[in-house]
Amino acid sequence: MEIAQYCIVLVDLQGSRGAEMANTRPCIVLSPNEMNRYMKSIVVAPMTTRARTYPTRVRVRHNRKTGWIVVDQITTIDRRNIKRLLGKLTHPEIRKLKSVIKETYVD
Repeated sequence: MEIAQYCIVLVDLQGSRGAEMANTRPCIVLSPNEMNRYMKSIVVAPMTTRARTYPTRVRVRHNRKTGWIVVDQITTIDRRNIKRLLGKLTHPEIRKLKSVIKETYVD
């Protein structure tokens, strides 16, 4: 399976603890394509359907549902935990995600 940046993938997060998001859930691939081709680990941000107005959440639409990318829970996973490809973010969603990542972690 070709894993590309900004794809929506279904990921098994069963090893999570405490406040970390768990279960099998959609995640957004954040790591660049070059890393995704050659590394065994992939950087992702989990998604949720729980509406919260946190500044670290990015609203997206996928499969006729509204969800939120949880930027404050970016994590690294083993690529074997990816179960399947679900889709890809739109260009406006990617721009918003980049803006929230930059605001949260860079500025």
